[in-house]
Amino acid sequence: MLNDRAQILLKTLVERYISEGQPVGSRALLQYSGLEVSSATIRNVMSELEDIGLVSSPHTSAGRIPTGLAYRLFIDTMLVTKPLDSARVQQMEHKLQPDNPSRLIAQASNLLSELTHFAGVVATVKRSAITVRQIEFLRLGEKRVLLIIVMPDGEVENRVLLLERDYTQSQLTEAGNFLNQNYIGCSFSQIRDRLRGELRQLHQDMSALMAAALAAGDAAEAKQSGDYVISGEHNLLHVADLSTDMNRLRGLFNLFEQKTELLQLLDADRRGQGIHIFIGNESGLASLDECSVITAPYSADGKVVGTLAVVGPKRMDYERVIPIVDITARLLGNALSQN
Repeated sequence: MLNDRAQILLKTLVERYISEGQPVGSRALLQYSGLEVSSATIRNVMSELEDIGLVSSPHTSAGRIPTGLAYRLFIDTMLVTKPLDSARVQQMEHKLQPDNPSRLIAQASNLLSELTHFAGVVATVKRSAITVRQIEFLRLGEKRVLLIIVMPDGEVENRVLLLERDYTQSQLTEAGNFLNQNYIGCSFSQIRDRLRGELRQLHQDMSALMAAALAAGDAAEAKQSGDYVISGEHNLLHVADLSTDMNRLRGLFNLFEQKTELLQLLDADRRGQGIHIFIGNESGLASLDECSVITAPYSADGKVVGTLAVVGPKRMDYERVIPIVDITARLLGNALSQN
């Protein structure tokens, strides 16, 4: 438990460090805290805060910086965020056009990155399986075919098939018609199960085409089963708190590329409500030890369908970033519900 004076000084220290990025000395704390106390009193309070793990003192400076525990206390008990003004919210809404779910996801990720200058992440809507509204085959050239999968929500998945033999466009049209007449509304696993007994209805030379199409459908399903769109990773290269350690940056970008661990973090948060903030090692991921992750679930038609997040340094302007994450999640949910 901190007394009022210690709380004011800690709050001032965190705010000054977020603003300036330099260790905060007793003179600055005296100037900005509004307290009428001596520098010696401030130094004594700082020593006490250091003893309980809320501040640390870099070797190169007499000032102090907040620890992860201080950020947690600051966010939970001292931070007061201000709602975004209506003009800014309208600008954000204008950038999320509800014409296509995939495009919306990318737009939301870009918006988070653009407004925060950090990395914006949006975990895509999970589907247990892709169901098919329409399938088409388009001949691109010798032994190359474009598979076009149209899903019930209008989203289109395109896959290029590299085949062992060539097909005419009329043969490809025949295969597409066969699938559309018999398997609309089925998932690719259902199509595969039923095709085993029905391939005799097609010419024998269509078997290879169907096998390639099903393999492409499996790949599309795997992509939909859990993925995210990330924008603005390059912004982190210019964050002084992160860019001075290349090994740390390398680990962070490997985390973004491999996706699995970050997806697990976002998926766990999808089951919660409201804003969730992971500071440093609270995420359980070593690559994020010097980062904070601010997340929020987003909904479509009243059901939580995914999570979005901002990944940045622990020294971020939480007062500014938290409302951006919150409003983007609401706007994305509204746009998806209209689609």
